[in-house]
Amino acid sequence: MTEAEKIEVRDITRIERIGAHSHIRGLGLDDVLEARAVSQGMVGQKDARRAAGVVVQMVREGKIAGRCILLAGEPSTGKTAIAVGMAQALGTETPFTSMSGSEIYSLEMSKTEALSQALRKSIGVRIKEETEIIEGEVVEIQIERPATGTGQKVGKVTLKTTEMETNYDLGNKIIECFMKEKIQAGDVITIDKASGKVNKLGRSFTRARDYDATGAQTRFVQCPEGELQKRKEVVHTVTLHEIDVINSRTHGFLALFSGDTGEIKQEVRDQINNKVLEWREEGKAEINPGVLFIDEVHMLDIECFSYLNRALESDMAPVVVMATNRGITRIRGTNYRSPHGIPIDLLDRMIIIRTVPYSEKEVKEILKIRCEEEDCVMHPDALTILTRIATDTSLRYAIQLITTANLVCRRRKATEVNTEDVKKVYSLFLDENRSSKILKEYQDDYMFSEITEKEEDFGIGGGGGSKRRLDIGGGDAEAMEH
Repeated sequence: MTEAEKIEVRDITRIERIGAHSHIRGLGLDDVLEARAVSQGMVGQKDARRAAGVVVQMVREGKIAGRCILLAGEPSTGKTAIAVGMAQALGTETPFTSMSGSEIYSLEMSKTEALSQALRKSIGVRIKEETEIIEGEVVEIQIERPATGTGQKVGKVTLKTTEMETNYDLGNKIIECFMKEKIQAGDVITIDKASGKVNKLGRSFTRARDYDATGAQTRFVQCPEGELQKRKEVVHTVTLHEIDVINSRTHGFLALFSGDTGEIKQEVRDQINNKVLEWREEGKAEINPGVLFIDEVHMLDIECFSYLNRALESDMAPVVVMATNRGITRIRGTNYRSPHGIPIDLLDRMIIIRTVPYSEKEVKEILKIRCEEEDCVMHPDALTILTRIATDTSLRYAIQLITTANLVCRRRKATEVNTEDVKKVYSLFLDENRSSKILKEYQDDYMFSEITEKEEDFGIGGGGGSKRRLDIGGGDAEAMEH
């Protein structure tokens, strides 16, 4: 075998991050907003998905703004999944900002400023602008460079459409753009008269036979019709936060890239609001309220809740979707208890969507979708065991076992995960219930044992040196208590 044959050649593929909700493509609803059983990565939760679909429809039509929706349910019931589905269903045109309740606690800016920025990121402004462009096919191009290499370049170009043909003298800036874009005879181009930007649309079909072979990136287009000079409407979509940052300081647009926006004065925001409202009345701009999703909303404190109360009543307010898995708990920053850890006056402004625990059949379907997403081929018996683990422990724990079982399977040079692989990883990695059981059994062996007298009466916390057997992950482990 030669040295060249020994060299291993690997295909360099694009690395794709598989996230917890990367399999979700939408809410899985039909045209009349009825939820399909399994669609677009969503399983079950038909009522919650239908309710979210109604909200999405109202956001699209611009009929709803400044409203608050609460997704409430037990852990692992798909609250964040529904929010991701809403984001996918709205598409890229509607701003969707996602944040966690704990993100607002920062030393760099106040809590209300962080919330204010998040709210303004969720409001889009479509700014309409009319520009004059020259669009045509290049018939001939002449660029004369000075013999010395320095000095001004002189150029001429002949452009044509199906109806007319015109000669243009080129300035220095346009000549540079032509050279940068490598424009030649036969190209179909557009020139923006205001900015001088040259855009190459492709090659004309009439010049398709000029070369025997062309690259895959060469695009052939028809010769433009009508006049050379046209008026074109351009729509720019920006968020209110981006306008705030650009106007808050000199070279503000640089702060957009660095992320160092700092605190923005209320006066700046008020001026921008007035300007945007002026543009809207003149027909230059449209306001497009989006969605702000706050996960773990019980992490917000009483100051944030009172700020949100007022912010939601503003004209410039998006739809705020919140999610929480808490029951009746203390409102952060007070000693009062309230449903979901949210003050009653804010709860009164909300419409609440409830998520319910998944059935065993739905859990199996979710695990099957996750296996496909993670490129894991699993035997039906192994999937049944994994479903049983998910119902006994939690769905998140079972999903985490998919990748680990797949690694064990690849280790033994197999292509399909079987029951033994699942049992192996179940014994290697503990779930929350088994871990808690061991902690209670060996409480005295750990540092800072804080077992209560009440628990000791029930015999939790260990006795003196007795031997006992623990069933951990299907295998027995013998342990000695001190």
